[in-house]
Amino acid sequence: MRALMELRKRILSGDYPGGTRLFEVPLAETLQISRTPVREVMSRLAEEGLLDRLANGGFVVRSFTYADAVDAIELRGVLEGTAARLAAERGVSQAGLDQLRELLARLEDCFGSSSDDVDLEAYSEANARFHATLVEMSGSTVIQREVDRATRLPFASPSAFLSGSTQVAAFRQSLHIAQDQHRNLLAAVASREGARAEFIAREHARIARKNLEYAVYEDPELMLTLPGLVLLNS
Repeated sequence: MRALMELRKRILSGDYPGGTRLFEVPLAETLQISRTPVREVMSRLAEEGLLDRLANGGFVVRSFTYADAVDAIELRGVLEGTAARLAAERGVSQAGLDQLRELLARLEDCFGSSSDDVDLEAYSEANARFHATLVEMSGSTVIQREVDRATRLPFASPSAFLSGSTQVAAFRQSLHIAQDQHRNLLAAVASREGARAEFIAREHARIARKNLEYAVYEDPELMLTLPGLVLLNS
């Protein structure tokens, strides 16, 4: 839905700062839709965690603390770690492993001859698919649902810090570390090493936490360029 994507984009870009109350009539005019779909859009964004419902039925843009962002990333790591362990212990079919290997190869192809040469758009797409496929391999609809819920917040998704990351040396390095973890994670799942797969997946999520720490404490200007970080307050 165009209106949903547009309002989400405006919130994540800081057009509506945390704490801003959204009113149906002016928002309907801005999005060029009627009030009924505006309510549906805001309800959807409340489900995603970007808006809070007010007692009177209205909506306000949610703001997040640094601790909220850290907790969201940690939660994703726990859930993806559980998914990886279940996939390894329950066993993944040969077709499933081949699918993961194909995605891993697509990720490998994103890296050029130099450490600074990365096709970020292609990497982001393949990275998201690799994570989603691995979670699917757990065979648990409960885990899949909870991972989807946990990654709806922009700073908690597997690709949260890919936008603009090639401009930051620390982020470029993290891509290579992440790719090595992808390889080890696939190997652990293929070898049915559940504990190892869970550990790697949880450590993998911590890359996002380190990148968050860098953005907040080392280069605050990044807060204005990375999706969703504009919603963070102290």
